[in-house]
Amino acid sequence: MTVQWVTFGIIVDDIVYPDGRTRMGVLGGGGPQTAWGMAAALGTGDAVGLVAGIGDDLDDSVLAPLHVARIDLAGLRHTDLPTPRAWQILEWDGRVIHLWRVDPAQTLGEQLARNRDVLPPTYRAARGFHWGVHPAEPGSLAFARDLRAAGHLVSLEAFRAPQFPLADDELRALLEACDVFSPNLHEAVGITGQHDYRAMLARLRDCGGQTVAVRRGADGADVWDMPAGQGVHVPAVLTQTADEVGAGNAFCGALLARLDAGLETAAAHASAAASYLLEQVGLPETLPDPAEYARRVDSARAGQQALTWNTMR
Repeated sequence: MTVQWVTFGIIVDDIVYPDGRTRMGVLGGGGPQTAWGMAAALGTGDAVGLVAGIGDDLDDSVLAPLHVARIDLAGLRHTDLPTPRAWQILEWDGRVIHLWRVDPAQTLGEQLARNRDVLPPTYRAARGFHWGVHPAEPGSLAFARDLRAAGHLVSLEAFRAPQFPLADDELRALLEACDVFSPNLHEAVGITGQHDYRAMLARLRDCGGQTVAVRRGADGADVWDMPAGQGVHVPAVLTQTADEVGAGNAFCGALLARLDAGLETAAAHASAAASYLLEQVGLPETLPDPAEYARRVDSARAGQQALTWNTMR
């Protein structure tokens, strides 16, 4: 099957929990979780591709969940550099301290590259692409603009809130580079400088937002068609939470992969896919059981609420 949905980046995470527990060698970086969310929403990873630079230090067994999900790994480049690796130190108040275990100046530019040159030929006609950006350091926006100009769908998510709100020209450059933008609520507030929800959305709309998905954790997400001034609120699928890392990535992947089916369907799949990432540390070992996945999609859809500018909270 032709690869239609592409995402980027592998980082190996060594996690330290607030109570002192550790979990070493967790496949992370956003790309694997996004690819898994795409595959879950599609029922298979046959049309999903992952692009990343990896070193000889990466044990292939770490990639097992991607192989099981049938995600295409032709986009993995083996280089002489180490695989990006970092400590993720979690605090009780929700803060995450990120410490690189590789030399970022020497390693990250090559291993986490996002440009046409790192795409295998089989990925270059894909329908859509997703990756994460640091809003105040939008180094990959030129690539996003080029992809959109060539007719591809581009979805971007924020990795973190900027230290200061973006100026209008900065925010416009970010939003005009993508078809879908998905920050969490904290990031959206930091990016816009607006704590009032209505004012926050208005700024995203006025600076060129198209489809904007504001992820709200346990409170679900609001997925907006900004030009139309309407959207849908989708609840979080109830489940036991073991680790929240990666749930937002899976949400974004599923949302993009199902976007052609409409906001309501895409949002329901995004919520369902995210719920699986909450249930364990790292990626699930297999794709969901189809019947259970359908139940979660139906649950998310049943709890949806239509949104308009007049119902903004």
